[in-house]
Amino acid sequence: MKGKVVLQVLLFLLTLVTTTLAGAEWQTGKLFFFDAQGGFSWGGDFTRAQLLQGLAFSLPFLGVLTVHEFGHYFTARYYKVNVTLPYYIPLWLGITASIGTMGAFIKIKDRIFSRKEFFDIGIAGPLAGFAVALPLLWYGFTHLPPAEHIYSIHPKYLLYGNHYADYVYQQGGNLFLGRNLLFLFFERFVADPALLPNRYELMHYPFLFAGFLSLFFTALNLLPIGQLDGGHIMYGLLGYERFNRLSPILFALFIFYAGLGLIPAEIPLQESYWMWGGYLVYLVIVFKPLFPQLKQSLFLVAGVFLGHVTMAFFFPGVQGYNGWLVFGLILARFMGVFHPPCPDERPLSNSRKWLGWLALVVLILCFSPAPFIID
Repeated sequence: MKGKVVLQVLLFLLTLVTTTLAGAEWQTGKLFFFDAQGGFSWGGDFTRAQLLQGLAFSLPFLGVLTVHEFGHYFTARYYKVNVTLPYYIPLWLGITASIGTMGAFIKIKDRIFSRKEFFDIGIAGPLAGFAVALPLLWYGFTHLPPAEHIYSIHPKYLLYGNHYADYVYQQGGNLFLGRNLLFLFFERFVADPALLPNRYELMHYPFLFAGFLSLFFTALNLLPIGQLDGGHIMYGLLGYERFNRLSPILFALFIFYAGLGLIPAEIPLQESYWMWGGYLVYLVIVFKPLFPQLKQSLFLVAGVFLGHVTMAFFFPGVQGYNGWLVFGLILARFMGVFHPPCPDERPLSNSRKWLGWLALVVLILCFSPAPFIID
């Protein structure tokens, strides 16, 4: 037990370091292992002060993540469910942009015996994290630096003055963050319009970027599929049979949206046949766990595939978000689309039902259909 706690503390400290380094990279527009000329250099051109700037990203981001995980932890402990402390997952390379972590998770070691327990443990994390993310966003949007702040990150923008956006993004390949309803609200009704960053530069503003990622992970966890937090919540609301009929339908719709526009119709078939073939294989892989027989899975594969082909040729401008395909694969093959049963299937109280629908509203507010976009 003591060894596991030591490991968990070390993982947290390592994740604090990696997210701080990632935050410093975003705030300076530099990478840790490259100097200004693009050559390899240990530490690049970073000063100690610049590295410490990364705390403005790592502390709020890890703060929301930690509150989320301990929401699950303390609720599980309340129900006397054996559960581990959070395991943080550091991920940082220093040679390409990253956020320094893949998140965190806790391990539930006991069986959960009722829909109420599944519901309470599932909903506690995202609602706790959301409650902390809101003041973080408020602070970020009400404490924006002067518009000239961007020149400290991109000095070359000074050549174009306030009209730099008309020139510096023309070559393409630029990353920008999608929008969600909460961000739109804060941009329109809270922030000073003169200080709002360009959509391509938002990740250089640590509180906004930390807030955006907090909403992104909250929405991701609240998807009502399988054993995600949203799956536990919806399972509590609907029960075993109804939820496990609904979850694969929602998953299929999720994959259908994710695959829209994956293979443009303007690419000749003789050049794109391998793409279509690879996508067919992907669909078989993600839909096979939904049915006991392969034949049933193939019917769904055929329907989704033909739907995508039809959309590509007749509505080529309709675009989903292909990045969700990776998450779809993780859901199908590792996390599962269905929810296990529990001994006590009694319905939730009305107050919990209202709380469950509130969680759905939070999902709608936080969800970005296309969160990270390269134009």
